[in-house]
Amino acid sequence: MSCCEERSGKNMKKSWAPMIHLNIGFVVGALFMLLVYLVVSQQAAISGLSVATTVARRISDKQLIKGPSESFVASDVQRITNKHLVRGSGESDNGKVVLNTKGYYSETCEVDGDVRVNGTALSVSLVPTGRSSSERREWRIQPYSRKILPGIRPVTVTQLPDGAAAPACTARYAMPAVLFSVGGLTGNFWHDFTDVLVPLFIASRRYGGEVQLLITNMESWWPAAYKPILRRLSKYDAVDLDADEHVRCFPRVTVGVHMHRDLGIIPEWVPGPRRFAMPDFTRLLRDIYALPRAAVPPPASQPPGRRPRLLLIRRTHSRRFVNEEEVLRAAEAAGFEAAPIELRREAGVEVNAREVNAHDVLLGVHGAGLTNMLFLPPGGVLIQVVPYGNMEHIARLEYGEPAKGMGLKYLDYSVSAEESTLLEMLGPEHLAIKDPEAVHRSGWNNMTHFYLNKQSVRVDVARFAPTLAQAFDHLRQQ
Repeated sequence: MSCCEERSGKNMKKSWAPMIHLNIGFVVGALFMLLVYLVVSQQAAISGLSVATTVARRISDKQLIKGPSESFVASDVQRITNKHLVRGSGESDNGKVVLNTKGYYSETCEVDGDVRVNGTALSVSLVPTGRSSSERREWRIQPYSRKILPGIRPVTVTQLPDGAAAPACTARYAMPAVLFSVGGLTGNFWHDFTDVLVPLFIASRRYGGEVQLLITNMESWWPAAYKPILRRLSKYDAVDLDADEHVRCFPRVTVGVHMHRDLGIIPEWVPGPRRFAMPDFTRLLRDIYALPRAAVPPPASQPPGRRPRLLLIRRTHSRRFVNEEEVLRAAEAAGFEAAPIELRREAGVEVNAREVNAHDVLLGVHGAGLTNMLFLPPGGVLIQVVPYGNMEHIARLEYGEPAKGMGLKYLDYSVSAEESTLLEMLGPEHLAIKDPEAVHRSGWNNMTHFYLNKQSVRVDVARFAPTLAQAFDHLRQQ
């Protein structure tokens, strides 16, 4: 008898009852499972859309790296629409472009694969070697470490969809390259190191000299002044991209150099397998310039009667010690052998480095000359005299924190209004004397005009004596 046949009466009702209950249970269970599946699928879809939207927004803003551990690979952007979210290094057959925007100052770009550098166009192209991409992507990167600084010609980084538009190679390399600018604020000794040399060390050290340096915004004096350092970072002559007609092809190019902080290195941000910090950079400088003192020797190892040596940086323009001789006598009275020295750029880095390395203490008014603390032996002392005008924060960021990062003892001495030549020059009622904070609020130019360019100091040696005593005691406790 077919189940589709109709039957009437009690017997039919009885025989069909268990099957009806079973089928109803089955249908309810199936409907429940379908409902669960739809809810879960909807949540997953919403989640996936949210992630894709967030990443796409970061890409459009070029914020592909937001923190020390978060990165996104631009070569796989097209996969987002297919729900293939790529994290980490994101290797692919067509290479990769990774942007780094860690910190406040810099934006750099790592390009891996078939990478072609055109100096005339100042462009870097990533050419696909596998399947073609459906999309052409382009970024403009500031090759100088301060990304907001005007006057630097940007580098155009392009991820090509295929090889048809790729420039033909005229020179091929098996090594990577680092492309950077020496424009901007270079020419100031502090900026030379903070903006270029330390970031270049961070970018190139992992290659052990097997890296090609590509320079834009070239100033001919700059590579000559720092030739020993550049030669240690790369075994090869740097290429002046501004005058280069080649298309140079590399397996990897770093576009721009990354400034972590003022004259400093954040080890966790260092690329490559090895972490390093500022003591590694200062050790390299001592090796490059054959500086003999790698540490301040303990007092017990000193010849009898030898006193710690203090170098006072002599300035001939603004921010000079008006009572230099008096300051030197105070240093002698504190127990130092003290001498004034003008650390002139014309003398060359090596000459000045040797002079500083022969001393235990570097004393100077806030300014680029204090950058020579790079050559002090670890355990030495930097004493920064901070000009009048609420300059303590700037002084600490530019020299105080870096000094500690290099393994030096840092001391500072803040000049009062009575010790500043501004008081006599401007009078007690001038805004620069009465309200330094208002001068700072009025802009950088006004601040530098009064507190950096017009001011010199007449140190109250009685008030300064405890700072000298602190420096002396530190050296005796080494």
